[in-house]
Amino acid sequence: MTATPRERLLALDVFRGATVAGMLLVNNPGSWSHIYPPLAHAAWNGWTPTDLIFPFFLFIVGITTHLSLSGRRARGDDETAIMKQVLRRGFLIILFGWGLASFPWWPLDRIANVRLVGVLVRIGLAYIGAYFLTRRGSLKAQVLTLVALLYGYWFAMTLLPVPGQVGIGANLLDDPSRSIAAWLDRLLLDGHLWRTSRTWDPEGLLSTVPAIGTAMCGVFAGRWIGSGRPLAERLNGLFAAGAIAMMLGLMWHWSFPINKSLWTSSYVLFTGGVACMSLATIMWVTDVHKVTGWTGFFVTYGLNPMVAFLGSGAMARVIGSLWKVDVDGKATAVQTVVYQSLYASWLPSRLASFAFAVTFVLFWYLVLLVLQKRGIVYKV
Repeated sequence: MTATPRERLLALDVFRGATVAGMLLVNNPGSWSHIYPPLAHAAWNGWTPTDLIFPFFLFIVGITTHLSLSGRRARGDDETAIMKQVLRRGFLIILFGWGLASFPWWPLDRIANVRLVGVLVRIGLAYIGAYFLTRRGSLKAQVLTLVALLYGYWFAMTLLPVPGQVGIGANLLDDPSRSIAAWLDRLLLDGHLWRTSRTWDPEGLLSTVPAIGTAMCGVFAGRWIGSGRPLAERLNGLFAAGAIAMMLGLMWHWSFPINKSLWTSSYVLFTGGVACMSLATIMWVTDVHKVTGWTGFFVTYGLNPMVAFLGSGAMARVIGSLWKVDVDGKATAVQTVVYQSLYASWLPSRLASFAFAVTFVLFWYLVLLVLQKRGIVYKV
C-alpha cells in the first residue's frame, strides 16, 4: 500500500522553512568579526550547527523530489517528461547561482570571471545527480550505489597521490589547498573559484559527488515517509536510521574527519543522520501531537525558498558593498552604518551582530509573508 499523493506532512514545510531561515541568519551577521561560535562554520574539521544547514537543504531537496516525482508517476506521467522537468529545474538553479555570483553584472569582468561553483550550483547538480542515481533499480541497488559513491570519494581523497605533492591524500587533508579536490578545482576552474581562497573551493567539483549522496539520503527518507505505513512506524524508522547514520559518521570521523568544506563521507552520514532525527522530531510534534501554533513563521519561509535565497543574497551584496553613503567624508556601506548606529552603539559586539542578523531574517519574513498572503509561490 502506498501513501496517497494528497498526504502532506506539515513537518516537511517546517523543516524546509527552518533551514532557509537558519541560512539567512548565519549568512548575514552585522559583522563577520563578531559572531557567536555556533553561528560560524567550523574552522576546518568538525562541525557546528551552522554546518548542518546546507546538508539539511540538500536532504529536504531529496525528500521533496521523491514525493513530487512519485506523485507524477502515480498519475501516469511519462518518464521522459519527468526527466526533462528535472533537467530544466536543475539547470535553472545553476543559472540562478551564476546570476547571483556575478550580481550586479557590472563591470563585465564580474560575468567573465564568475565563480562557476557555489551553493546554488551544488544544489542544482545534486538535484540532477540524485534523480539519475535513484530513478531506476531497487532500493538495495540504490543504497549500494550510495555506499560505492561514499567509499569511492574516500578512496580518491585519502589513498590517491596528489599531483605536485609528496605522499597520498590522507596526509594532506589538513591543508585546504593541497587536497586532490583542490588540485582538480585549479586544473578545471582556475580563475573561477571562491574569491576568498582562489586555490580551492568549498563547493568544488569533486566534493559535489558526496553532496549528491546527501540528496540521495533525502530520497531514501522521502521513500520511507511516503511508504503509506502508520505514521508512528515511519517516525520510529527515521529515528532509528538517523541514530545509525550518526554513529557511522562519527566512527568514520576517526579516519576521514567530518568536514563541510571537503564534504567528507563521514560528514554525509553524520549530517544525514541529524537531518533524519530532526525531521522525525518535528513530525512527532506537529503531525502526531498537532502542536502547530509555532509553525507559521517557518511555513512562510518554506513556501518560497528560492525567492528568499536569491533576494537575500542580492540584498546582502547591495547593502554590504554596493550602496554606500557619506559618513564623515568617507564612503561607508549602508550595512555598516545601520549596524553601527542601531546595534553596535549600545549592545556588546556579538549581540549587536546577532541582532542585525535577526532583523535581516525578520525583514525577509515580512517580504515572504506578503507573497504568501497574495498567493504567490515561485517554484523553479
